[in-house]
Amino acid sequence: MKKTIQNYKYKIVMLIDDNNLDRLVNQRILEVNNFAEIIYINSSTMSALEFLKNLEISSEGKHQLFPECIFVDLNMPLNDGFQFIELFYKQFRQTNKNCKIFVLTSSLNPDDKIKIHKIDSSIPFINKPLTSDILSGLG
Repeated sequence: MKKTIQNYKYKIVMLIDDNNLDRLVNQRILEVNNFAEIIYINSSTMSALEFLKNLEISSEGKHQLFPECIFVDLNMPLNDGFQFIELFYKQFRQTNKNCKIFVLTSSLNPDDKIKIHKIDSSIPFINKPLTSDILSGLG
């Protein structure tokens, strides 16, 4: 039997969302569109930060395991997506400058978009759910 080789846009991405259904739907959309070979899934920003910290200190080589892009929801309990982005920039931005952050949210509040762009104006603000068209426009 001939093995097919998939062409993925990214090797590794991370999806952070506290909502089970949203995580499942968005993960499936990433998979169906061959967006990433490996998808790390986290249900909280704190578990995601801990996971990333462990990747960085692993002896396997942090850059080979670190996600190339991260999709993060804004509205989550305890630490929200805003706090995640600020902490990510403090802890990981220097050593992982090529990792892209994408806000993936159900928020329709224009203040949220303004707040994100104050943190970093290059962060795309995407309304849930992901679609093939949205993914094809992300670089």
